[in-house]
Amino acid sequence: MGIERSIVHMDLDTFFVSCERLLDNRLIGRPVLIGGTSDRGVVASCSYEARKFGVHSAMPMRMAKQLCPEAIVLRGNAGIYTKFSQEVTEVIKDSVPVYEKASIDEFYMDLTGMDRFFGCMQIATELRTRIMKETGLPISFGLAINKTVSKVATGEAKPNNRIRILQGSEKPFLAPLSVKKIPMVGEVTYKSLCDLGIKQIKTIQEMPMDVMYSVLGKNGLGIWNKANGIDETPVIQYHERKSISTERTFDKDTTDVIKLRSIVIAMTENLAYQLRRGNKLTACVTMKIRYSDFQTYTQQKRISYSSLDSVLLPVILDLFKNLYNRRMLVRLVGVKFSHLVEGGHQINLFADDDKLINLSVAIDRMRERFGDRSVVLAAGMEAKSISRWNPFMGEPPPLLPNRRR
Repeated sequence: MGIERSIVHMDLDTFFVSCERLLDNRLIGRPVLIGGTSDRGVVASCSYEARKFGVHSAMPMRMAKQLCPEAIVLRGNAGIYTKFSQEVTEVIKDSVPVYEKASIDEFYMDLTGMDRFFGCMQIATELRTRIMKETGLPISFGLAINKTVSKVATGEAKPNNRIRILQGSEKPFLAPLSVKKIPMVGEVTYKSLCDLGIKQIKTIQEMPMDVMYSVLGKNGLGIWNKANGIDETPVIQYHERKSISTERTFDKDTTDVIKLRSIVIAMTENLAYQLRRGNKLTACVTMKIRYSDFQTYTQQKRISYSSLDSVLLPVILDLFKNLYNRRMLVRLVGVKFSHLVEGGHQINLFADDDKLINLSVAIDRMRERFGDRSVVLAAGMEAKSISRWNPFMGEPPPLLPNRRR
């Protein structure tokens, strides 16, 4: 017989809010909303005090403020959240043999076999205690035989608690819960299930598998398995990124070409710096524009492997020029570098300028010492909230730009 799997899912409670409260204790006990502050903004995180009014993440910020007028609204600071997330990651990395970072505030750990020595529940509990002690952040966890059940268990343990689902009790645990608790059930699928009269997981458990398949296809089979506590998905260690990208959605659609060009330059400059900081090179650059009618256009170009601003910026600006239509309002612009490989820039004896290369090295040193935006191109100074993060340190990209002052 195989060894019983022991999978822990840990989730930092209202992570962005908890970080802000560590920085400003006046926020403790008060309803807090974090996300885009414009009419088009959405809630990225909210405190439990705000949730009592019906507010939830991904809700339009305008609606959230109507439901909870007394809420304190913060734009958020991706750099600070990434820093706290890295502190938690370091504690986990130092404590368990295999872990997967599913998002900036969510982790899976495979403790299979550890029951022979210490006890998985004890290990997870001690790790949770250590995280709270060293970072000051509240965190909950669920322990079960697979990722699906442990994740659902964490949701039931919150806020700031822990729960273990013993092998064999997965179905009874899941049965009374809403089908919305199943990880792969989004709003559209949930509505489809409700239209069929399926609101509790118990109903799916009692249905034949082929019925779910006939209704929802392959997706239905996945939902049926998860509803029955079946999930063989392994805990996967962090793997190398194959691309990095950034986008900007404007508060108001614009035709201001100077503003657009400035933001495109700033995004390209920032991503190129992240490439160099991660010792990466790109061979494909992509420009993206979405107009006010939601028509989206992209154009990409293959280049020789590089990470230098002087190489990447002209290509991006050329793509921007090809895509931009002056007669239409622009809603969003984005830049993406893909086909990434490990390595530093290979100097071309005939094409490269020693002065430009030395200047680039000196600027990067200043950024490492004083911050990513300490030295920027004058043409990109209009962009005031390009995020500061290192995508090659095992970190998923943050959801929010830096707070504007």
